[in-house]
Amino acid sequence: MGGWARGVLAAILGSLAACSSPTLLPPGPAPAPPAQPAAPRPAPRWVAADWKDLPGWGGDDLLAAWPALLGNCQRPAAGWAEFCARAALQAPGDATEAALLLMKHLRPWRIAADGGNGNGETTGLLTGYFEPQLAASRQRQGAFQWPLHALPADPTLRRLPRRDIDGHPRLVALELAYVDDPFGLLQLQIQGSGRLVMRDPAGGERISRVAYAGHNDQPFQSVARALLDRGEVADATPRTLSDWARRNPAKVREALAVNPRVVYFREEALGDAATGPRGAQGVPLTPGRSVAVDRAFIALGTPLWLDSTEPLSTTPLRRLVLAQDTGSAITGAVRADLFWGWGEEAALQASRTRQPLRLWALWPVEGRPAAP
Repeated sequence: MGGWARGVLAAILGSLAACSSPTLLPPGPAPAPPAQPAAPRPAPRWVAADWKDLPGWGGDDLLAAWPALLGNCQRPAAGWAEFCARAALQAPGDATEAALLLMKHLRPWRIAADGGNGNGETTGLLTGYFEPQLAASRQRQGAFQWPLHALPADPTLRRLPRRDIDGHPRLVALELAYVDDPFGLLQLQIQGSGRLVMRDPAGGERISRVAYAGHNDQPFQSVARALLDRGEVADATPRTLSDWARRNPAKVREALAVNPRVVYFREEALGDAATGPRGAQGVPLTPGRSVAVDRAFIALGTPLWLDSTEPLSTTPLRRLVLAQDTGSAITGAVRADLFWGWGEEAALQASRTRQPLRLWALWPVEGRPAAP
């Protein structure tokens, strides 16, 4: 079946490339584009496309993406129930069979942002994010001096700026744990969730997850930007900032106070250690397969074909991803934030990700794209 399927896929893609006006759409009127959201920003256009238009289609390991696609079906977008039922019953045997299954039941749409001049910009921006993983302690001891707080019930306490929170007598009881990396804690607060790795006296390891519970309503200011502007650091990678903190312990507290915003957390069981935190869609994020999007333009649960490059490289980054999260900085139609996973390598990849992006949405052939 694998060899036959590869031959069929090659024949399909070859015939598409040879035709002057190829299409995989059924006979009849062209499908209507999605309804446009009423918003005072440039409206997106979903333009019907062919599979041959997707750069690198057929080269991604779609079988590796299949668990994320099925996870996406836990909370399917409107119009996806029938496809999800089929996907659950028709498990592909290899990546080629997975591609053929998607081509049979879905159709691609190129996403373009209409800037009002009719040009329909198709290139946007890809960035990255990750789930911090920090060493932690239940007690304040040694290098573990930087606390994570639970959300205060008292609104007055909740709104205190950063410089007034640590050590406040009424907030000590809300200290969930302590970490040894102040910039790791700052990154944890920026990302909104993360993992804490705590060792017991016998040398065992327990990992838990801390999730966003609220913030102190103070404005966000970039600590890294301030250090860069003062020439204290050469770049803003997590490793560079943590190294600066180790060399300048007396300056750390004042440096952090540049950002008055504090995020509060709640602790929860880790669950499946191979998946990330739950995104805005309510399903666990998958490293390399989940993206945050602007919900004004792309509905959560939409599979997307991503065309970009690897961080700091010209190597193509072309793969199937799922719109499963959102973010305040993720605005625009051709815009995505790729979840890289957790730990130091994911942090490095996320900090380096800032590449041009093109996107195609995949939608069931039985329906038409729905308004977000």
